[in-house]
Amino acid sequence: MGRYKPLARKLRLAHALKSNSPVPAWVIVKTLRKFTFNPKRRYWRASKLDV
Repeated sequence: MGRYKPLARKLRLAHALKSNSPVPAWVIVKTLRKFTFNPKRRYWRASKLDV
């Protein structure tokens, strides 16, 4: 990942990296377990990005 890449692609990759996290524990507590998992969670090996 050290080679040159356009800024737009780099920003999209960074967004995908940050949005791939699970739901925080405090959100699960605050919503009384209504939101327990992230439906947009992506596994790096199973599905690829269009960037």
